[in-house]
Amino acid sequence: MNTLWEGLEQAAMLLWALDPDLLEITLLSLRVTVTATLIAAAIGLPLGAWLAVNRFRLRRHVIALLNALMGLPPVVVGLFVYVMLSRSGPLGVLGLLFTPTAMVIAQVIIITPIIVSISHQAIRELWADYHDLLISLNATRRQRIATLLFDGRRALLTAALAGFGRAIGEVGAIMIVGGNIDHATRVLTTAIALETGKGDFGMALALGFILIGLAIAVNFTVHALSRTERGSRW
Repeated sequence: MNTLWEGLEQAAMLLWALDPDLLEITLLSLRVTVTATLIAAAIGLPLGAWLAVNRFRLRRHVIALLNALMGLPPVVVGLFVYVMLSRSGPLGVLGLLFTPTAMVIAQVIIITPIIVSISHQAIRELWADYHDLLISLNATRRQRIATLLFDGRRALLTAALAGFGRAIGEVGAIMIVGGNIDHATRVLTTAIALETGKGDFGMALALGFILIGLAIAVNFTVHALSRTERGSRW
């Protein structure tokens, strides 16, 4: 019990003093995750809209595969990226292993199927409402997709935030491809694992509080956007 209270007290002091290491780890986590989310959204949102608008033979299989990839084990992603970026791998010449870039690549692979699936569901519902209107206006496929993306922007932002929430709490793949290097690739989740193993519960708790705060902020934002989206449809 004393250890717990001491850890909480130390964590409060670190947060209050804005400890430099704490800030460095938090900012790197945000930089990596925000970058990965933007890239995944740039890929996933148009792809989700394209799947909702277009019909082709293997469409259902592609959607089923993307839904299955939402549960892709992060450690498998980390292993795949590690093999690709290692010196003996096909992309080893780039020297990206154990860098923030490798962490971004792993997170993009993990969260892109999530963003695609959620955006596809949202755009499919809009497409059912807009189908006759857009067809009657003789809109091209690109115009249809652009219209649906604009009108469903709140739902699509929710999809991006869901991807961000998934990425910010990732540890397995990040540990493998980042290496948890101090002042280089140490982020919130890997730092928590390290500090807990070292017995530095104060730093671990401070990092944990920041991670919880980010998760709560994302969930509140998703909830608010979902309520706004529902209200705008009535």
